[in-house]
Amino acid sequence: MHRAHRRLAALLAVAALATTAASAQAATGPLGGLNIPGLSALTSPEGTDHVIQIASKMHARVVRVDFPWSLFEPNGPTLDPAVLARADRLLEDTSAAGIKVVATVANTPCWASSAPPSARSGCASGDSDSAGSWPPSNPATYAAFLNALVARYGTKITAIEVWNEPDQSNEDYFAGPNKAQNYAAVVRAAYPAVKAANPGVLVLAGSLVGSNGNFLRALYAAGMKGFYDGLSVHFYNLTLASLRSIHEAQLANGDTKPLWLDEFGWTSCWPGRKIEQEQACVTPQTQALNLRNSIREMARAPYVAAAMVYKLEDSHGEDFGSVTTGGARKPAFGALSEAFSKPFGPYSRVNLSLSRHGSHLVASGGGPVGDFLELEAFQGSRLRYRALFTQDRFNRFSIPLPAQLGTHGLRVRVFQYWTGPSRATTRHV
Repeated sequence: MHRAHRRLAALLAVAALATTAASAQAATGPLGGLNIPGLSALTSPEGTDHVIQIASKMHARVVRVDFPWSLFEPNGPTLDPAVLARADRLLEDTSAAGIKVVATVANTPCWASSAPPSARSGCASGDSDSAGSWPPSNPATYAAFLNALVARYGTKITAIEVWNEPDQSNEDYFAGPNKAQNYAAVVRAAYPAVKAANPGVLVLAGSLVGSNGNFLRALYAAGMKGFYDGLSVHFYNLTLASLRSIHEAQLANGDTKPLWLDEFGWTSCWPGRKIEQEQACVTPQTQALNLRNSIREMARAPYVAAAMVYKLEDSHGEDFGSVTTGGARKPAFGALSEAFSKPFGPYSRVNLSLSRHGSHLVASGGGPVGDFLELEAFQGSRLRYRALFTQDRFNRFSIPLPAQLGTHGLRVRVFQYWTGPSRATTRHV
């Protein structure tokens, strides 16, 4: 078998296995939820109450929120009472609403940062942004903070996400050299500290944006495996394909921990803009459709423990929310409410039409977002042509077939890798 065909067969086998295993998965499916404003923004009890009320109305089962280390301990290893009061209110609200919390803990305070002097120059004036993106000079200081945080709140915090996007090329979150080694050291310090405070609190490591497995393999080599309960990932492009790819990298390295998709989403900035935050703008209707389909397709993958949409509300320059900056509900609000409450509900199938253009056929249509699509053309039982492709931002495709195939006596089918040939759409000419 040709190498590309063997690769396709392996990918489809993974998809089929996920579909079969999902039948035994709990009827509730993975945790569906949202990214909400961090503690830096939740400065009033009323604002916190409002955010959790919206999340509850959307049937969110989990929220992800930034707990900046530098906010809690700005001047040394002592917890700021005013910030603790904000966290108290948030966790009281989520507990009352039955919503789980993933606390993402990043941003090193100046006193603990490994940043060079040039990045620490603003620390004296209280501007620690440059220093905050560097890891701690001693991971034990981070571990001690997590221990104190978990000792106070216990399982009101469902999981601690260790840092944010250490493999992000812009270095906004984890700067400096030897990233894999330094991040693995932080995780190895964090895990026992959290478990010592409360073994029921989960530790999520990774927070990866790359799906090819290269950085993950470097983390394995640096000794990270065994120091986490789940692997967190942030995938915006080809989300389903990225989940499958990183899961394959896990399995190849003997790692069976579940994936927590802590960020994914689409921005409804079309037609005002074409690109926002490096992501293609779509219409509000396309955003809603993509979110509903993705949640329901991921529900069939037993290795996905949670899927958290970025984000609850729009903000300046970011239209990823399900609610506008003025508080109006976008189509995504209803789509997510439906998907969160019924994750095993229906999702879109591929639609396909064939049209003759002179001496050749054109296959056109659309399908669910998030993965590659495969087109196969048969004459009788013989496969004559195969094409692998992605759709445009509005989930549409148009594929010219080779003229050598002619325009009669063909059977053409298109399917998404995630669901496999069993959900293919077929047309005959």
